Amino acid sequence: MFLLVAGDKKEVKDGLTVRELIESENIENPDYVTVAVNDDFVESENYGTRVLNENDNVEFLYFMGGGSR
Repeated sequence: MFLLVAGDKKEVKDGLTVRELIESENIENPDYVTVAVNDDFVESENYGTRVLNENDNVEFLYFMGGGSR
């Protein structure tokens, strides 16, 4: 099946979970990434059970700290 992952069309196995995708994409600091599938956020405790479907749009979001002087 095909997914749109961070703007790139990728072929992946059927039944792939969010956790498996994170692992296969070698996401740096996976504990600090937020995943959106079709613009809906996936709770991190559901990464192992959230199965991706054909043509899903997956985005990896990183929140960075910052501040003023």
